[in-house]
Amino acid sequence: MLIKKIWYASVKLFLKISLQFYAKKIKVFGTENIPKKGAVLFAINHPNALMDPLFVTSNSTRESHFLVRADVFKKPFIKKVLASLNLMPIYRIRDGRKELSNNEDVFTKCFDILKKKETLMIFPQGGHCRARTIQPLSKGFTRIVFGALEKNPALDIAVIPVGITYQNSSSYPAKVSIHFGTVIYSRAIFSQNEKPKAINILKTTVSNQLKKLTVHIPADENYNAILSKLNNANVDFTQVDLVNKMIAENKFPKTVKKQINYVQPLFYILLLNSVFSFLLWKKLSKNIGEIEFIDTMKYAVNAISFPVFYSLQALLIHFLFGWNIAISYWLLSFVLVLVYTKFSVTNTEN
Repeated sequence: MLIKKIWYASVKLFLKISLQFYAKKIKVFGTENIPKKGAVLFAINHPNALMDPLFVTSNSTRESHFLVRADVFKKPFIKKVLASLNLMPIYRIRDGRKELSNNEDVFTKCFDILKKKETLMIFPQGGHCRARTIQPLSKGFTRIVFGALEKNPALDIAVIPVGITYQNSSSYPAKVSIHFGTVIYSRAIFSQNEKPKAINILKTTVSNQLKKLTVHIPADENYNAILSKLNNANVDFTQVDLVNKMIAENKFPKTVKKQINYVQPLFYILLLNSVFSFLLWKKLSKNIGEIEFIDTMKYAVNAISFPVFYSLQALLIHFLFGWNIAISYWLLSFVLVLVYTKFSVTNTEN
Protein backbone atom coordinates (compact mmCIF):
# COMPACT_ATOMS: atom_id res chain seq x y z
CA MET A 1 0.00 0.00 0.00
CA LEU A 2 2.81 2.41 0.91
CA ILE A 3 4.68 1.57 -2.30
CA LYS A 4 1.53 2.21 -4.34
CA LYS A 5 1.02 5.59 -2.66
CA ILE A 6 4.62 6.56 -3.36
CA TRP A 7 4.22 5.44 -6.98
CA TYR A 8 0.99 7.44 -7.37
CA ALA A 9 2.51 10.53 -5.75
CA SER A 10 5.60 10.25 -7.93
CA VAL A 11 3.57 10.01 -11.14
CA LYS A 12 1.36 12.89 -10.03
CA LEU A 13 4.47 15.02 -9.43
CA PHE A 14 5.83 14.03 -12.84
CA LEU A 15 2.51 15.00 -14.45
CA LYS A 16 2.44 18.33 -12.66
CA ILE A 17 5.96 19.19 -13.84
CA SER A 18 5.71 17.82 -17.38
CA LEU A 19 2.35 19.51 -18.01
CA GLN A 20 4.05 22.83 -17.31
CA PHE A 21 6.27 22.10 -20.31
CA TYR A 22 3.20 21.26 -22.41
CA ALA A 23 0.75 23.98 -21.34
CA LYS A 24 1.22 27.71 -21.78
CA LYS A 25 -1.11 28.35 -18.86
CA ILE A 26 -3.14 26.18 -16.49
CA LYS A 27 -5.78 28.15 -14.60
CA VAL A 28 -7.29 26.36 -11.60
CA PHE A 29 -10.31 27.61 -9.65
CA GLY A 30 -12.37 26.25 -6.78
CA THR A 31 -9.96 23.79 -5.15
CA GLU A 32 -11.23 25.14 -1.83
CA ASN A 33 -14.52 23.36 -2.64
CA ILE A 34 -12.88 19.93 -2.41
CA PRO A 35 -13.51 18.32 1.00
CA LYS A 36 -10.32 17.22 2.72
CA LYS A 37 -12.01 14.04 3.92
CA GLY A 38 -14.97 11.90 2.93
CA ALA A 39 -16.29 10.30 -0.25
CA VAL A 40 -16.10 12.54 -3.31
CA LEU A 41 -17.26 11.96 -6.86
CA PHE A 42 -15.89 14.40 -9.46
CA ALA A 43 -18.21 14.72 -12.47
CA ILE A 44 -16.13 16.14 -15.33
CA ASN A 45 -16.93 17.24 -18.87
CA HIS A 46 -14.82 15.42 -21.44
CA PRO A 47 -13.51 17.35 -24.48
CA ASN A 48 -10.00 15.97 -24.81
CA ALA A 49 -9.57 12.24 -24.09
CA LEU A 50 -6.97 11.31 -21.45
CA MET A 51 -5.68 14.87 -21.15
CA ASP A 52 -8.77 15.72 -19.11
CA PRO A 53 -8.06 13.36 -16.18
CA LEU A 54 -4.35 14.25 -16.32
CA PHE A 55 -5.01 17.97 -15.93
CA VAL A 56 -7.70 17.50 -13.29
CA THR A 57 -5.94 14.94 -11.08
CA SER A 58 -2.60 16.78 -11.16
CA ASN A 59 -4.41 19.85 -9.81
CA SER A 60 -6.69 18.11 -7.31
CA THR A 61 -5.93 17.98 -3.61
CA ARG A 62 -7.13 14.36 -3.30
CA GLU A 63 -5.88 11.04 -4.64
CA SER A 64 -8.46 9.82 -7.13
CA HIS A 65 -9.68 6.72 -8.92
CA PHE A 66 -10.84 7.05 -12.52
CA LEU A 67 -13.33 5.45 -14.84
CA VAL A 68 -12.13 5.58 -18.45
CA ARG A 69 -13.24 3.90 -21.68
CA ALA A 70 -12.35 0.21 -21.76
CA ASP A 71 -10.62 0.12 -25.15
CA VAL A 72 -7.65 1.98 -23.65
CA PHE A 73 -6.90 -1.16 -21.58
CA LYS A 74 -6.47 -3.58 -24.49
CA LYS A 75 -2.72 -4.06 -24.21
CA PRO A 76 -1.65 -6.03 -21.09
CA PHE A 77 1.29 -3.78 -20.16
CA ILE A 78 -0.76 -0.60 -20.50
CA LYS A 79 -3.54 -2.24 -18.50
CA LYS A 80 -1.15 -2.92 -15.60
CA VAL A 81 0.27 0.60 -15.66
CA LEU A 82 -3.18 2.21 -15.75
CA ALA A 83 -4.46 -0.04 -12.96
CA SER A 84 -1.47 0.94 -10.79
CA LEU A 85 -2.57 4.58 -11.18
CA ASN A 86 -6.16 3.87 -10.05
CA LEU A 87 -7.69 3.79 -13.54
CA MET A 88 -10.55 1.37 -14.15
CA PRO A 89 -12.29 0.45 -17.43
CA ILE A 90 -15.93 1.26 -18.10
CA TYR A 91 -17.55 -0.67 -20.92
CA ARG A 92 -19.90 0.82 -23.52
CA ILE A 93 -22.28 -0.71 -26.03
CA ARG A 94 -19.68 -0.22 -28.78
CA ASP A 95 -17.36 -2.56 -26.85
CA GLY A 96 -19.88 -5.35 -27.36
CA ARG A 97 -22.96 -6.40 -25.42
CA LYS A 98 -21.08 -9.25 -23.74
CA GLU A 99 -18.55 -6.81 -22.34
CA LEU A 100 -21.26 -4.72 -20.68
CA SER A 101 -21.67 -7.38 -17.99
CA ASN A 102 -18.15 -6.48 -16.78
CA ASN A 103 -19.53 -3.15 -15.59
CA GLU A 104 -21.19 -4.90 -12.63
CA ASP A 105 -17.75 -5.67 -11.20
CA VAL A 106 -16.62 -2.12 -11.97
CA PHE A 107 -19.63 -0.65 -10.16
CA THR A 108 -18.91 -2.88 -7.16
CA LYS A 109 -15.34 -1.54 -7.04
CA CYS A 110 -16.71 2.00 -7.22
CA PHE A 111 -19.08 1.31 -4.32
CA ASP A 112 -16.12 0.05 -2.26
CA ILE A 113 -14.02 3.12 -3.13
CA LEU A 114 -16.77 5.47 -1.99
CA LYS A 115 -17.47 3.33 1.10
CA LYS A 116 -13.82 3.85 2.08
CA LYS A 117 -14.47 7.61 1.72
CA GLU A 118 -12.05 7.96 -1.17
CA THR A 119 -12.56 9.85 -4.42
CA LEU A 120 -13.73 8.85 -7.87
CA MET A 121 -13.51 10.76 -11.16
CA ILE A 122 -16.00 10.04 -13.93
CA PHE A 123 -17.18 11.65 -17.16
CA PRO A 124 -20.99 11.68 -17.03
CA GLN A 125 -21.45 12.71 -20.67
CA GLY A 126 -20.58 9.12 -21.55
CA GLY A 127 -17.79 9.87 -24.04
CA HIS A 128 -15.41 12.59 -25.14
CA CYS A 129 -16.61 15.36 -27.44
CA ARG A 130 -14.74 18.46 -28.66
CA ALA A 131 -17.94 20.47 -29.12
CA ARG A 132 -18.18 23.42 -26.74
CA THR A 133 -21.47 22.11 -25.41
CA ILE A 134 -22.42 20.15 -22.32
CA GLN A 135 -24.01 17.04 -23.76
CA PRO A 136 -26.93 15.28 -22.03
CA LEU A 137 -25.62 13.31 -19.05
CA SER A 138 -25.95 9.54 -18.81
CA LYS A 139 -27.48 7.77 -15.82
CA GLY A 140 -24.32 5.78 -15.17
CA PHE A 141 -22.85 8.16 -12.62
CA THR A 142 -26.14 8.39 -10.70
CA ARG A 143 -26.24 4.61 -10.56
CA ILE A 144 -22.82 4.64 -8.89
CA VAL A 145 -23.74 7.42 -6.45
CA PHE A 146 -27.12 6.07 -5.40
CA GLY A 147 -25.95 2.45 -5.47
CA ALA A 148 -23.23 3.31 -2.96
CA LEU A 149 -25.75 5.19 -0.78
CA GLU A 150 -28.15 2.25 -0.83
CA LYS A 151 -25.45 -0.16 0.29
CA ASN A 152 -24.08 2.20 2.95
CA PRO A 153 -26.86 4.03 4.89
CA ALA A 154 -24.37 6.10 6.91
CA LEU A 155 -22.49 7.31 3.83
CA ASP A 156 -22.79 10.70 2.16
CA ILE A 157 -21.08 11.44 -1.16
CA ALA A 158 -19.99 14.93 -2.15
CA VAL A 159 -20.58 15.25 -5.89
CA ILE A 160 -18.42 18.00 -7.39
CA PRO A 161 -18.90 19.02 -11.04
CA VAL A 162 -15.64 19.96 -12.76
CA GLY A 163 -15.48 22.05 -15.93
CA ILE A 164 -12.37 21.81 -18.09
CA THR A 165 -11.92 24.22 -20.99
CA TYR A 166 -9.21 24.35 -23.65
CA GLN A 167 -8.33 27.33 -25.78
CA ASN A 168 -7.67 25.00 -28.68
CA SER A 169 -7.88 21.23 -28.22
CA SER A 170 -5.20 19.08 -29.82
CA SER A 171 -2.78 22.00 -30.16
CA TYR A 172 0.57 22.62 -28.48
CA PRO A 173 1.10 24.55 -26.33
CA ALA A 174 -2.13 23.95 -24.47
CA LYS A 175 -4.03 26.62 -22.58
CA VAL A 176 -6.57 25.27 -20.15
CA SER A 177 -8.82 26.27 -17.27
CA ILE A 178 -10.14 23.92 -14.60
CA HIS A 179 -13.12 24.96 -12.48
CA PHE A 180 -14.10 22.84 -9.47
CA GLY A 181 -17.77 23.51 -8.73
CA THR A 182 -19.67 23.61 -5.47
CA VAL A 183 -20.48 20.45 -3.53
CA ILE A 184 -23.76 18.67 -4.21
CA TYR A 185 -24.64 16.50 -1.21
CA SER A 186 -26.20 13.40 -2.70
CA ARG A 187 -27.61 11.91 0.52
CA ALA A 188 -30.14 14.73 0.89
CA ILE A 189 -31.32 14.29 -2.72
CA PHE A 190 -31.52 10.51 -2.33
CA SER A 191 -33.37 10.49 1.00
CA GLN A 192 -35.91 13.20 0.14
CA ASN A 193 -37.03 11.92 -3.26
CA GLU A 194 -38.15 8.79 -5.05
CA LYS A 195 -35.24 7.26 -6.92
CA PRO A 196 -36.33 8.27 -10.49
CA LYS A 197 -36.84 11.85 -9.33
CA ALA A 198 -33.57 11.82 -7.40
CA ILE A 199 -31.73 10.69 -10.55
CA ASN A 200 -33.19 13.56 -12.56
CA ILE A 201 -32.44 16.10 -9.84
CA LEU A 202 -28.79 15.01 -9.57
CA LYS A 203 -28.34 14.94 -13.35
CA THR A 204 -29.92 18.37 -13.75
CA THR A 205 -27.94 19.93 -10.89
CA VAL A 206 -24.63 18.60 -12.22
CA SER A 207 -25.48 19.63 -15.79
CA ASN A 208 -26.45 23.16 -14.74
CA GLN A 209 -23.17 23.61 -12.90
CA LEU A 210 -21.11 22.26 -15.80
CA LYS A 211 -22.77 24.77 -18.15
CA LYS A 212 -21.31 27.53 -15.96
CA LEU A 213 -17.95 25.88 -15.22
CA THR A 214 -16.98 25.52 -18.88
CA VAL A 215 -17.92 27.34 -22.08
CA HIS A 216 -21.37 26.15 -23.09
CA ILE A 217 -22.93 26.94 -26.46
CA PRO A 218 -26.45 25.46 -26.70
CA ALA A 219 -26.57 22.66 -29.27
CA ASP A 220 -29.18 24.25 -31.53
CA GLU A 221 -29.31 25.80 -35.01
CA ASN A 222 -27.24 28.78 -33.79
CA TYR A 223 -24.30 26.73 -32.50
CA ASN A 224 -22.05 27.04 -35.56
CA ALA A 225 -22.74 30.76 -35.98
CA ILE A 226 -21.95 31.50 -32.33
CA LEU A 227 -18.78 29.39 -32.37
CA SER A 228 -17.66 31.12 -35.57
CA LYS A 229 -18.13 34.56 -34.01
CA LEU A 230 -16.12 33.55 -30.94
CA ASN A 231 -13.33 32.06 -33.04
CA ASN A 232 -13.23 35.07 -35.37
CA ALA A 233 -12.92 37.36 -32.34
CA ASN A 234 -10.08 35.13 -31.08
CA VAL A 235 -11.60 35.13 -27.60
CA ASP A 236 -9.83 33.52 -24.68
CA PHE A 237 -12.08 30.53 -24.03
CA THR A 238 -10.37 29.91 -20.70
CA GLN A 239 -12.08 33.10 -19.45
CA VAL A 240 -15.18 30.99 -19.00
CA ASP A 241 -17.45 33.50 -17.23
CA LEU A 242 -16.74 36.22 -19.79
CA VAL A 243 -17.33 33.97 -22.80
CA ASN A 244 -20.54 32.53 -21.35
CA LYS A 245 -21.75 36.08 -20.76
CA MET A 246 -21.13 36.87 -24.45
CA ILE A 247 -23.17 33.82 -25.43
CA ALA A 248 -26.02 34.61 -23.03
CA GLU A 249 -26.26 38.25 -24.14
CA ASN A 250 -25.57 37.44 -27.81
CA LYS A 251 -22.91 40.16 -27.88
CA PHE A 252 -19.57 39.31 -29.42
CA PRO A 253 -16.33 41.25 -30.02
CA LYS A 254 -15.43 42.29 -33.54
CA THR A 255 -13.42 40.02 -35.79
CA VAL A 256 -9.69 40.36 -35.18
CA LYS A 257 -6.61 39.04 -36.91
CA LYS A 258 -4.88 36.06 -35.38
CA GLN A 259 -1.89 37.05 -33.26
CA ILE A 260 1.57 36.51 -34.67
CA ASN A 261 3.67 33.95 -32.83
CA TYR A 262 6.95 35.82 -32.53
CA VAL A 263 8.73 32.90 -30.91
CA GLN A 264 7.94 30.60 -33.85
CA PRO A 265 11.61 30.62 -35.01
CA LEU A 266 12.48 28.98 -31.70
CA PHE A 267 10.21 26.08 -32.68
CA TYR A 268 12.53 25.14 -35.55
CA ILE A 269 15.51 25.11 -33.19
CA LEU A 270 13.57 22.81 -30.87
CA LEU A 271 12.58 20.65 -33.82
CA LEU A 272 16.21 20.24 -34.84
CA ASN A 273 17.25 19.41 -31.28
CA SER A 274 14.31 17.01 -30.86
CA VAL A 275 14.32 15.37 -34.28
CA PHE A 276 14.17 11.83 -32.90
CA SER A 277 11.11 12.66 -30.78
CA PHE A 278 9.51 14.32 -33.80
CA LEU A 279 10.09 11.25 -35.99
CA LEU A 280 8.67 9.01 -33.25
CA TRP A 281 5.58 11.24 -33.04
CA LYS A 282 5.09 11.19 -36.82
CA LYS A 283 5.20 7.39 -36.83
CA LEU A 284 2.82 6.92 -33.89
CA SER A 285 0.39 9.63 -35.02
CA LYS A 286 -0.53 7.55 -38.07
CA ASN A 287 -2.31 5.09 -35.78
CA ILE A 288 -4.51 7.65 -34.00
CA GLY A 289 -8.09 6.84 -34.92
CA GLU A 290 -9.90 9.70 -33.14
CA ILE A 291 -9.03 13.38 -33.18
CA GLU A 292 -9.63 13.65 -29.42
CA PHE A 293 -6.61 11.40 -28.81
CA ILE A 294 -4.14 13.57 -30.73
CA ASP A 295 -3.34 15.74 -27.72
CA THR A 296 -3.00 12.71 -25.44
CA MET A 297 -0.56 10.94 -27.74
CA LYS A 298 1.40 14.12 -28.45
CA TYR A 299 1.81 14.83 -24.74
CA ALA A 300 2.78 11.23 -23.95
CA VAL A 301 5.43 11.14 -26.68
CA ASN A 302 6.86 14.51 -25.65
CA ALA A 303 6.83 13.83 -21.89
CA ILE A 304 8.65 10.52 -22.27
CA SER A 305 10.87 10.91 -25.32
CA PHE A 306 12.23 14.42 -24.71
CA PRO A 307 13.97 13.57 -21.40
CA VAL A 308 15.24 10.27 -22.84
CA PHE A 309 16.69 11.70 -26.06
CA TYR A 310 18.04 14.85 -24.41
CA SER A 311 19.84 12.64 -21.88
CA LEU A 312 21.26 10.37 -24.60
CA GLN A 313 22.37 13.37 -26.62
CA ALA A 314 23.95 14.91 -23.50
CA LEU A 315 25.79 11.64 -22.86
CA LEU A 316 27.20 11.76 -26.38
CA ILE A 317 28.28 15.38 -25.87
CA HIS A 318 29.98 14.31 -22.63
CA PHE A 319 32.21 11.88 -24.50
CA LEU A 320 33.14 14.58 -27.01
CA PHE A 321 33.38 17.73 -24.88
CA GLY A 322 33.12 16.80 -21.20
CA TRP A 323 30.50 16.95 -18.46
CA ASN A 324 30.26 20.72 -18.09
CA ILE A 325 29.15 21.26 -21.67
CA ALA A 326 26.95 18.15 -21.59
CA ILE A 327 25.05 19.28 -18.49
CA SER A 328 24.76 22.82 -19.86
CA TYR A 329 23.29 21.42 -23.10
CA TRP A 330 20.84 19.22 -21.16
CA LEU A 331 19.58 22.11 -19.03
CA LEU A 332 19.39 24.51 -21.98
CA SER A 333 17.29 22.02 -23.95
CA PHE A 334 14.58 22.02 -21.29
CA VAL A 335 14.79 25.80 -20.81
CA LEU A 336 14.18 26.35 -24.53
CA VAL A 337 11.13 24.06 -24.46
CA LEU A 338 9.77 25.91 -21.43
CA VAL A 339 10.37 29.33 -23.02
CA TYR A 340 8.61 28.31 -26.24
CA THR A 341 5.72 26.79 -24.30
CA LYS A 342 5.13 29.79 -22.05
CA PHE A 343 5.60 32.54 -24.65
CA SER A 344 3.90 31.07 -27.71
CA VAL A 345 0.63 32.54 -28.93
CA THR A 346 -2.44 30.31 -28.59
CA ASN A 347 -5.04 31.41 -31.12
CA THR A 348 -8.50 29.91 -31.43
CA GLU A 349 -9.32 27.26 -34.00
CA ASN A 350 -9.99 28.34 -37.55
